[in-house]
Amino acid sequence: MSLLERLFSIAPIRKTIWRLWYPFLTRRLQKGQVLFLNYAYETEPPMGLALEPADEPNRACIQLYYQVVAPIDLRGKHVLEVSCGHGGGASWLTRTMHPASYTGLDLNPEGVRFCEKQHNVGGLTFRQGDAQKLPFADASLDVVVNVEASHCYPDFPGFLAEVARVLKPGGHFLYTDFRFSDLFAEWEAAIEAAPLEVLSCRVINPEVLRGMDINGQRSLALIQNYLPKFLHPLGTDFAGVPGSRVYEALKSGEVSYRSWCLRRP
Repeated sequence: MSLLERLFSIAPIRKTIWRLWYPFLTRRLQKGQVLFLNYAYETEPPMGLALEPADEPNRACIQLYYQVVAPIDLRGKHVLEVSCGHGGGASWLTRTMHPASYTGLDLNPEGVRFCEKQHNVGGLTFRQGDAQKLPFADASLDVVVNVEASHCYPDFPGFLAEVARVLKPGGHFLYTDFRFSDLFAEWEAAIEAAPLEVLSCRVINPEVLRGMDINGQRSLALIQNYLPKFLHPLGTDFAGVPGSRVYEALKSGEVSYRSWCLRRP
């Protein structure tokens, strides 16, 4: 295990690293108008999701959002996205799925400011806040969305308890993320113990790998153009560039990428 991996295994240190990394990344990437920080998704044959021309460059990332929310009709719902990143998914879902309201919450204040400047969409708001202490009343939301972020949280079971707290009875948690093999059992146990009912779960490694293939050259160009050279190896892993450690681990099964639909009873 490398020194960086050892540091990431210590929850308080891991949270501190992410607190520093994401604002730094926003400052670097905002010049490139990077709207998505998540990996991507594509089926075989291709999904063929209908998109507006302005959304087409982000197709593979949008499709990751689409597949996670597809089980539930968001129309007229009050939706929270926890860890919304640069807001691309929040914007697309608000514009196309027509929720009554959509709030994008993120710990990164730089990212929230970027979202507020970038996404002027009716019904969509952004606020700074902690996934471990959601600033919402009990039973106040119809849907919580969480895309590829929970691996950063120091207390995943605590996050699931917070999700259940803010959901109305019958509300849904639409969730997708990945873990390395040494954390599979802990991940599964936390979800099984959560006060949420699992309606569906899918392993989506092949689809995420196809999405990484689609985005590979663009991601590599962003890394080369906006990150200092000494961070290029970290950037290629973070972006899932083909050939990176994360990409190869997804291929081998050392990493499992899964998508869930859960409901509060």
